[in-house]
Amino acid sequence: MKDEYDFSGAEQGKFYRPIEELDIPIYLDKEVKAYFIERLKSKEQVFSLNQVVNALLKKDIEISNQLSN
Repeated sequence: MKDEYDFSGAEQGKFYRPIEELDIPIYLDKEVKAYFIERLKSKEQVFSLNQVVNALLKKDIEISNQLSN
């Protein structure tokens, strides 16, 4: 490493992105992932694991909202 760096021409926040714009990875337990992969293989329609998990979470949010009202 250099003893000193010149940041006089640097642009602050050049690579900053608000957390709302970041796609964060979500890791499923092995058993959960295996269960859904098997279920997806048995379906005629093609769905991604991402689509299925998002649909389940949206339904869970909907049910939670109904129960809280």
